[in-house]
Amino acid sequence: MVKQISKKEYFKIVLVLGALCTISPFSIDMYLPGFPAMAKDLDTSIANVQLSLTAYLVGIAIGQLFYGPLLDKYGRKKPLYVGLGIYVLASIGCAMSGTVENLIIMRFLQAVGGCAGMVAAQAMVRDIFPVTKTAQALALLTLVIAVSPMIAPTLGGFVTAYYHWHWVFIVLAFLTVIIWIAVIWVLPDGADPDKLVSLKPNQVWKNYIQVLQNRQFLVYMSVGGLAGAAPFAYIAGSSDVFMNIYGVSEAQYGWIFAILAFAMIGSTQLNHLLLKRFTSQQIINFSMHYQVLVGIILVCGIYFQWLGLEMLLVLMFVFLTAHGLNGPNTAALSLAPFSRNAGSASAILGSMRMAFGGLASAGVSFFHDGTSLPMVFGMAACAVAGFLVLKLDQNISGTISKVYNKEAIA
Repeated sequence: MVKQISKKEYFKIVLVLGALCTISPFSIDMYLPGFPAMAKDLDTSIANVQLSLTAYLVGIAIGQLFYGPLLDKYGRKKPLYVGLGIYVLASIGCAMSGTVENLIIMRFLQAVGGCAGMVAAQAMVRDIFPVTKTAQALALLTLVIAVSPMIAPTLGGFVTAYYHWHWVFIVLAFLTVIIWIAVIWVLPDGADPDKLVSLKPNQVWKNYIQVLQNRQFLVYMSVGGLAGAAPFAYIAGSSDVFMNIYGVSEAQYGWIFAILAFAMIGSTQLNHLLLKRFTSQQIINFSMHYQVLVGIILVCGIYFQWLGLEMLLVLMFVFLTAHGLNGPNTAALSLAPFSRNAGSASAILGSMRMAFGGLASAGVSFFHDGTSLPMVFGMAACAVAGFLVLKLDQNISGTISKVYNKEAIA
């Protein structure tokens, strides 16, 4: 475990950890501008192409549960190397796909490999930095991650327009190889392998149950996972909404995606400053309130046809700023209680977030009706669900505290 690192080393470590976390966002965002071309080339519908996104999210959700115990038993790097190798091979498989069914399968395998970077990065943050600095480190990781939606769709649009959508996956494989090399040379090993960790299914399940029995983890994992699914609803429907309904070009769609991504980048930087004056709990409570309010306005605006493209973008920008505040703080509070089982906790955290995201994505595809309503309703529903979990926990905690105080006085 790294106890003291210089500012230069800190920057390099955060950059590489952030790069590991961008593998999945790039895999999700970079091929979005190619949806219409893919549907035409594979002789299928956009709704079926959207299922390849759902398959990726399901693959992440399942894959992370396997990497948690592996990261605890064998250390952080060995399972990470295996995962990156699977990702590169599956990316090549995606590029060679001639049917949407094959693409869906390859996307699932691509996710199973790529999610190793996400789990390992979160666990190594807990290994390398003290608990008091975890939220700040995760905020910086979120900043690096948030830059990817500004780059990925634009790069994907360029590759699709001037070459072919198949080349998007070749580029993803190439970028991952570069990240792989950086991991080898820059990252410390993190936590030592724990030979006491068993890979027997019963023991793995017991470890996960032990993590889930921690109330703080369960609450903030649920809040962050549900609210964090909102951007996936947006991602699933965005290409159809902006390119088919509002008629923007592939290049314009890339710029729209970049502008909305800036909402998360700016709020992540703001979160870094807010943590100097407020607690993570206070920031989460504030951001959840205004995200729900804006989500309801979005649904009403689309349903009653009050919103044009410009106003829709403004409201979505405000809505997505909450993600940059919720994400790092709910993750930090979820992982804070753990040291020995940090890998397993990180796996469940990431898995449940992707599971919620997969459900949101599938919901948008299932209720696809040629309007913007499935997308904005999915976004608002995710925010409301996270808000309700947060309020329920606060009410229960308040009740328990009152009972405890009365008994103490008596």
